[in-house]
Amino acid sequence: MLPYFPFEQDVFSMSLGVRALRPEETLIEVDAPRYAEEVALKEALLTAGHAARFQGGPGTEALQWETLTVLLPAMARQSPEHFTLEVEDARWTWHNRLLGTRTHFTPGDAASLPLAPLDWFGRQVQEDLLLLDGTREGFPLVAGQLCFPSGWCLGDKLGLPLLAVHDPVPRFNAKLGPSTLKLMDGLKPGRPVTRCNWAISVTERLDLEPHTLPEWRHLFDGITSDNAGERCFLRLERQTLTRLPRTRAILFTIHTYVAPISSEVAPPGRRQRLASVLRSVPEDTAAYKRVAPVLAPLLGYLEANCG
Repeated sequence: MLPYFPFEQDVFSMSLGVRALRPEETLIEVDAPRYAEEVALKEALLTAGHAARFQGGPGTEALQWETLTVLLPAMARQSPEHFTLEVEDARWTWHNRLLGTRTHFTPGDAASLPLAPLDWFGRQVQEDLLLLDGTREGFPLVAGQLCFPSGWCLGDKLGLPLLAVHDPVPRFNAKLGPSTLKLMDGLKPGRPVTRCNWAISVTERLDLEPHTLPEWRHLFDGITSDNAGERCFLRLERQTLTRLPRTRAILFTIHTYVAPISSEVAPPGRRQRLASVLRSVPEDTAAYKRVAPVLAPLLGYLEANCG
């Protein structure tokens, strides 16, 4: 079962759904059973199309290095069974027990890492990582490593202000644009926030860039009320936003989880809750979240088992 069930009421509601990260929660989540597989998939995707999945041009180096110097100590502190960080003078040593690797580097020294800092760090975590310039109007997206997008790609968004990034999301800017900018303005270092986004998918694959659609479009065929629970998947994005103290950049992390609907609606009340939400999703949002093509059989599955 996934760590989150993002439906808190019986009707669909477009809201930011943001809350402060609790003291026991972490910016980076380690899903240990899937860690090696997902990090290996990142490596393969980056090898196949590096420029499409990582961008961190001139002027973003300081933001990238600060991401490492803020998050590596936190990860070592919060998951000592998986990670260790040793700091001796200017030299840092990162031991990743899950991968069996040890990396020596000096923060700020580009030659001390084999890759750009954000690109290297992204291969230590399951999250996608995006950096927004927190000092410029509109919070433009200036760097990122994006391997597991849900229907978009980094090259189409790089350089755009935050609200322009969200233009394709139905009703987002009209309803949530002002509150989103207010949230970003108010982010304080050391006080990260989190939210959970959801979609329905017909595939377990994590990399859903637009060009991949021909590879899995056929999976929409043959879904019925009898098999929708196994053929349809709940796709969650556990997102966090944190203000970096020195550069004032904003780090946006996305940890994607996918599981069959059948495994997520076993607890009492969940079937009816999800069915109620899906029935109330506006048409344009249902199309965007990929609900529309499977809505009828999925509702049939959920409602047949609500009793």
